[in-house]
Amino acid sequence: MSRTRFRRVRPRPGRPAALLALLLLVTLPGIAGCRDSPEAPVPIRIATGSPTAVYHAFGRSLADILNREMPNVQASVVVTAASAENVRLVGSGEAELGFTQADVLPAAPAAHPSVVAVARVYDDLLHLVTTAGGPVRTLADLRGRRVSVGAPGSGTEITASRLLEVAHLGDGRVRRERLGLDDSVAALRAGTIDAFFFSGGLPVSAVKQLAGDSATRIVDLGEWTDPLRGSNPEVYVSRDIPRSVYGTDPVTTVANPNFLIVRADLPESLVREVTRLLMERRQELAAAHPAAGRMSPRSAIATAPLPLHPGAADWYRAAKP
Repeated sequence: MSRTRFRRVRPRPGRPAALLALLLLVTLPGIAGCRDSPEAPVPIRIATGSPTAVYHAFGRSLADILNREMPNVQASVVVTAASAENVRLVGSGEAELGFTQADVLPAAPAAHPSVVAVARVYDDLLHLVTTAGGPVRTLADLRGRRVSVGAPGSGTEITASRLLEVAHLGDGRVRRERLGLDDSVAALRAGTIDAFFFSGGLPVSAVKQLAGDSATRIVDLGEWTDPLRGSNPEVYVSRDIPRSVYGTDPVTTVANPNFLIVRADLPESLVREVTRLLMERRQELAAAHPAAGRMSPRSAIATAPLPLHPGAADWYRAAKP
């Protein structure tokens, strides 16, 4: 705003005081209008998952970091059914960031995707959880039994459904329930289901609590990685769940990468700063959940089939992972 010169008005004999008051009323609004009004904070809604799963713990810690270190940002977490819903929310503009499994994404990205990647953050491991004294010892033992395959809109449901298909347990051969993690644990405790699937980073706190409270078995699924890779060769790998995680017998299971995704239309400078804090505050994020501590700039850039957001790519280039 250009500087305005104000001439001092001296009262002349006989000039009424009301005239001076009128001059001030005309001048002051112009002065007030030159002040910059504070900008509204930029909302960053982070689509997560169940409150007792990894996405939520990771997301809450990330929101705390963004709120503390990015002025004019207001970050918050959104409880969701997880991966598939998170992709929908970010793509529709109802969230700015979110977490998703790689196998939820289309094998070939769109020419102009509405959702892109910030980082590959860790691997999700598929848990098939049952009671230690129950009849379910292998995947084939699920035939005819009541099994929770995950909440509608979750990555768990997608991975579990694909697994049941390749194992020839589709078409009603398993009595499927579609429950979230907390409801699955409660149903297994109550005996209303025989087993449940859940896909998450190690450790999943709800599974750890269940194993600590009651005799629990995690079923080995290692033999099913290769059959799943037949239709998704770039996604699935085998990973171990050692005894130290839950106190259960060690097993091998199916795993797939997990991404932090972002709206493609967010400003590059904003996403660059989010990427920097994600990488530079890994120890703080790991304190919220150990899975976050497995990130590194070198592994974070492996986000195929999703391209990186230009702001994220710019930070990684500068950091030279």
